[in-house]
Amino acid sequence: MPVTHLAALSFFNLFDRDQLILMLLRLPCILLAISVHESAHGWAAKRLGDPTAAEQGRITLNPARHFNLLGTLCMLFFGFGWATPVPVNVSNFKKPKRDMALSALAGPISNLILMLIGLLLSRIAVLIMLGCGALVAEGGALWYGEGVNPTVIDTVLLFFTVFATLNASLAVFNLLPVPPLDGSRLLTALLPLDRYYQLMRYERYITVALMVLVFTGSFTGILSRVTGLMLDGGAWLIDLIPFLRIGG
Repeated sequence: MPVTHLAALSFFNLFDRDQLILMLLRLPCILLAISVHESAHGWAAKRLGDPTAAEQGRITLNPARHFNLLGTLCMLFFGFGWATPVPVNVSNFKKPKRDMALSALAGPISNLILMLIGLLLSRIAVLIMLGCGALVAEGGALWYGEGVNPTVIDTVLLFFTVFATLNASLAVFNLLPVPPLDGSRLLTALLPLDRYYQLMRYERYITVALMVLVFTGSFTGILSRVTGLMLDGGAWLIDLIPFLRIGG
């Protein structure tokens, strides 16, 4: 099954075989992505002087500590979502504006690193399959080798693609400069504190508006394009490594 950018899943296609396989592959990717994302926030905050997340056991890869039902469902069906935010006590930071922005940025950066890992593993898997004859490079395209099971090859490569794409989309979505996403926390480094707190007064309403945009698919087009650019950029970086080039 060719995959470049993952389309939003439809409830009406829930029991379609391909969609079901896609969701089953997505779920472990989501749980790892949100766990690393929130742990990165907590780790960065601790390094910057705030131990709140660490004291509450939030620097962990246990997904149960970060799970948010609505955010996970959004990621599962729409490709964009969130986890339960780690607690941060700004008063513990030596430089509150800078440190709040840095701890917020740690989450999306961790997902971009995971995206690169997913793309790297996908490339390595392709090279291994080429080496053992499971795939054949011909005419600038990849073909199945003789006697191989295409379903196994497709599932392995799809898993790495799902992993990379979900992490890229999680990073992109959370960088939106609207509450309660990480991008809004980055505004602390750009806005005067009184303006920032005025904005936070409307966080509940902005969150509702954000949910409406996500559920109606209004954000899907632009976010998918930006996610695609992130993936293309990651593939370009991997191509810079000579022994990882296909046919290189």
